[in-house]
Amino acid sequence: MTREPLRAIFGEDPDRYDRARPTYPPALFADLPPGDRVLEIGAGTGQATLPLARQGRHVTAVELSPPMAAVATRNLAAFRNAEVVAAPFEEWPLPAEPFDLVLSATAFHWIDPAIRVAKSADALRPGGSLAVISTHHVLGGTTDFFVDVQRCYERFDPDTPPNLRQQPAADIPRDSTEFDASGRFGPVTFHGYPWEQTYTTDEYLDLLLTYSNHRALPPAQQSGLLACIGSLIDSHGGTVTKAYLTLMATAHRTT
Repeated sequence: MTREPLRAIFGEDPDRYDRARPTYPPALFADLPPGDRVLEIGAGTGQATLPLARQGRHVTAVELSPPMAAVATRNLAAFRNAEVVAAPFEEWPLPAEPFDLVLSATAFHWIDPAIRVAKSADALRPGGSLAVISTHHVLGGTTDFFVDVQRCYERFDPDTPPNLRQQPAADIPRDSTEFDASGRFGPVTFHGYPWEQTYTTDEYLDLLLTYSNHRALPPAQQSGLLACIGSLIDSHGGTVTKAYLTLMATAHRTT
């Protein structure tokens, strides 16, 4: 599947996404560049929007999926300083007043690469900041489970590379190529936040059904994969700990 249909899959079950997807490390929000006016690209159901709103920032959160935007609006009902807009970022008209910060949390890769950096720069005041947050599944946690689970993926998902293994957090690339090539931003700063989360069998299967590649599998392959993974977690005592690296790249607009 190409990027367009895959990025629309998340809206099929927004309540599951809201329930199962983890939030972001609190230290990340403490390290964000300053600024009152924030544009968030790809808000989902508000995993990053809520902490931004709690900081007292004025947030405009643009979300492609109307069902996801509806859940985000519900979650942010107590915050008059947050607005959720259901629209593709690529088509959304920028307001006349620029933003101090543009942020995208685990969503920037779904935006058209021909548009995303330039339009983010256009949305910012001179000197404003772009923050791109990515989430990586890294080596750690219940390491033997993540080795064994590849047999499930190789059996039920033909796109799985053979003998795939998680990388150490230190080996995840800090790549500023896209920022640099735009000519719109100064030097990029990276912050990394390693963390772990433990899931029961049901919680982990719930999480997997928020991933676009799992949701896009044909029903028989999807059910077989989930059954295989569920049995494996049960054989590991009914819980599994997953290691994550949240990586934030920030840069200031220069032109």
